[in-house]
Amino acid sequence: MMLLSNKHIFIIEDNPQNRVIFQMSLIRDGALVEFERWGRDTIAHAENAGRIDLVIMDLMLAQGISGFDLFNQLRAIPKFADIPIVAVSAMDFAIAAPKAREMGFAGFIAKPIDNYLFAQQIAMILDGREVWYERKRTLSGGSV
Repeated sequence: MMLLSNKHIFIIEDNPQNRVIFQMSLIRDGALVEFERWGRDTIAHAENAGRIDLVIMDLMLAQGISGFDLFNQLRAIPKFADIPIVAVSAMDFAIAAPKAREMGFAGFIAKPIDNYLFAQQIAMILDGREVWYERKRTLSGGSV
């Protein structure tokens, strides 16, 4: 059985390349994915979408809106009161992750995602566990 079989995941990501990477990783593990690029209709689209088991939220969106702002807007809608929302972002982990935790995000996964771990991380969050993942980047061939 696939890790994310029949799980409905709603992605809010304004970078098309990131969206495709997320989508491919999640679909490969059985998820049903719906995508929304940030715009004035994002909240309405999410509210009118069918079943959603989890929301993946970029934190750095266009037009001066952050994923933190959007998180609060989603949480104000009864449908999203208990749905896990995970930040997937290139923001500085040391700054953004504590804020995300304090606000009530179910986790934070640093970009670029690890294609081998991403579906497992999402499955863990769907299982009620938190994931706070800062991907270690390599510099000059060595790890940091």
